[in-house]
Amino acid sequence: MSEIFKVDFKVRDYECDLQGVVNNSVYQNYLEHARHEFLLARGVDFPELTAQGIHLVVVHAELDYKRSLKPGDSFSVSVLCEMEGKIRIVFVQDIVKADGTVIMAARITGTALDLRGRPRIPEGLVEKLVG
Repeated sequence: MSEIFKVDFKVRDYECDLQGVVNNSVYQNYLEHARHEFLLARGVDFPELTAQGIHLVVVHAELDYKRSLKPGDSFSVSVLCEMEGKIRIVFVQDIVKADGTVIMAARITGTALDLRGRPRIPEGLVEKLVG
């Protein structure tokens, strides 16, 4: 299992809805941004994979909203990657406020598809993600 990776954020006013809290859909942007930063830190290059005919895709998302973020809140998004079988890549992610309050627990499942739309994990990818 790989080590936990974290990205720090601060809520921007425009990410909030009329109730004054972060809109539910924005949390998925936070999660995705953290996954992309994790992949970059692990040497996974999206344009290079695409040029090779490999597309990383999300196939399932489980989001457990526990509390709300408000404008100006500082928080981090963690990423821990593990394999589920031979073709499913699972990103276990938490959004946690700077004071330690857990805001969201998420489990994002993805895979890699070839040009025919069939699952194909490229050689070396698993080692970069969970090694």
